[in-house]
Amino acid sequence: MIRFYIIIICILFSGELFAQKWQIKGNVSFISDAPLEMISAESKKLNGLIDVEKSTFAFTIPLKSFEGFNSALQKEHFHENYMESGTFPNITYAGKLLDKFPSGVDGVYEVRSKGFFTIHGVKKERILKNTIRVKGNKIFLESQFTILLNEYNIVIPKIVNKKIAEEIKVFVTGEAFIP
Repeated sequence: MIRFYIIIICILFSGELFAQKWQIKGNVSFISDAPLEMISAESKKLNGLIDVEKSTFAFTIPLKSFEGFNSALQKEHFHENYMESGTFPNITYAGKLLDKFPSGVDGVYEVRSKGFFTIHGVKKERILKNTIRVKGNKIFLESQFTILLNEYNIVIPKIVNKKIAEEIKVFVTGEAFIP
């Protein structure tokens, strides 16, 4: 599974296939708002590519890059017990933009994306709503969505089910530039 995404990213980085490729750098944060505890963390290591002309994209986020949490023990449990970061080191999302936007025209555009998230070794197709802002020679991306833990085989033991939400809110921001 991981090899598949490595191949996709290698293809996306290939200059022969993508005449107008934009490199994306950004942040991903999440909030677990459970009855007894709120947990939040952020990664500033979102990396990816978007080809505006072909409407394709691929992103990856290394799980070990998430910082925050309420304690070091909570972070350890996140990586070892729930996300199993040693076995599943990255979250990926790759697919197509469903709506076109003019990358050379300043403005704000609502653009849907359809692709496959791979989290915890489970691959699920999702359609997300995104806001893309074009300003000069830059593209800014924002997206908010939720992830249901049970859809990705992330099991929360009953002893802590009031401290970890089953539905996680995710916030993505990114900036695209031509490398």
